[in-house]
Amino acid sequence: MSEEQPLQNRLRARRVARGWSQEEVAARAGISRAGVSAIENGRLVPSAATALGLAALFGCRVEDLFFLHAEQAGAGSWAWPPECEPCRYWHATVRAKKLLYPVEPTGLGTVPHDGTLERAIVREHPGADPQQTLVIACCDPAVRLLADELQRSKGIRLIAIQRPSRAALSLLARGLIHAAGVHLGGQGPESGNRAAARNALQRGFALLRVARWQEGLAAAPALRVRSIHAALQSRIRWVGREPGSAVRELLDELLADRAPPRRVAYSHRGVGEAVRSSWADVGVCLQLVSDEAGLDFVSLRQEDYDLCYPLDCEGDPRIQALVEAVRSSSYRRTLADLPGYDTAATGDIERVV
Repeated sequence: MSEEQPLQNRLRARRVARGWSQEEVAARAGISRAGVSAIENGRLVPSAATALGLAALFGCRVEDLFFLHAEQAGAGSWAWPPECEPCRYWHATVRAKKLLYPVEPTGLGTVPHDGTLERAIVREHPGADPQQTLVIACCDPAVRLLADELQRSKGIRLIAIQRPSRAALSLLARGLIHAAGVHLGGQGPESGNRAAARNALQRGFALLRVARWQEGLAAAPALRVRSIHAALQSRIRWVGREPGSAVRELLDELLADRAPPRRVAYSHRGVGEAVRSSWADVGVCLQLVSDEAGLDFVSLRQEDYDLCYPLDCEGDPRIQALVEAVRSSSYRRTLADLPGYDTAATGDIERVV
C-alpha cells in the first residue's frame, strides 16, 4: 500500500449509526476494544480475517468499510466519511478549507448535490460555488424559510445538516460548519445556550437569536391528554429522542427514574410522525410540528433558539448574510406567523468573549 493511497475506513460511522460502543463492536467481532479504536483512527490496518468479520458484523461489503482513497487536487476533504459508495456530496469552504459533506436527509428537502464519489474517485459537477454555501447544523423544522430568504436576498445557498444542539456545537468546535443551532433550556446567565456554547467552543462566540419557541407534549387527540400530570399517570407509549438533544434532556427530567422510551425519533418532525401514525401515543416536540400533525399540544416550556458562530468568523460574508437574513422584515414576518414562534427578540446578538 503506497503513501499516496492510505487505507481509510467508515467503521466509526457504521458503529455510531448502530448505536454501538467500541466495546460492543469488539465483543461482537472477537477483537479488542483497543483494536477497534486503532482501526477507526487509522493507526492499525486490519487483517483480511478481521476486515471480513467486521463487514459481516455490519452486513456490508468489505469495500463499504475499507477503501483506498487519494485526495484529488482541488476536490477537498471529507467533513466526515461517507457511509457507503457510491454517494453524492455537497461542498463548502469553512475557514478557507474546502469540505465535502455526504448527502443526507435535511429539513430542506432534496438539495442538488455538487458531485459524486464512486470507487474512490471524486467527480465534481459544475454548479454551486462552495464559497457561496453556508453550512449550519440545527433541528429547526422551519429552517427552509431561512434558506429561501438567504437565497432570495443574498444569493447564498444554505445546507442545513440535521443535528441536535450538542452535536451541532461539536461540529462547530471542530471547524466543520459555519453555525450551530442550539436550544438548551435552563435559568440564569450561565445556563442553557450560553453555557453549552462556552463549554463546547472554548473561545469567543456569538448567539444570534432566531426565535423563542414553545416546546411541549404532542399527544394523540383520542387520548384527551390535557396536562403533564395526566400524561405521566397514564399507561401510554412515549416516543423518545436521541442523546444530546434538548428534548432528550427534558424527557429525562420528566420521566425521572422510568426506563427511557423504546422508540426513538431523530427530529421534531419524527416525533410528530410517530404519534400521528400511532407508533406512539405521546412525545415531546415543538408546537409547530404538533399543530401541523393535527395533534393535541400541552406546553412544557419556552426555549431560546439561537444560531451560534465563532466571533473570529464574523467577517465571513456568509455569516454577515445570515445575520441580515434573520433580521430582515420578510423573514421575521413569516416566522412570526408560525405557531409557537415568538419573534420579539429575533435578530438580537449576544457576544461572549
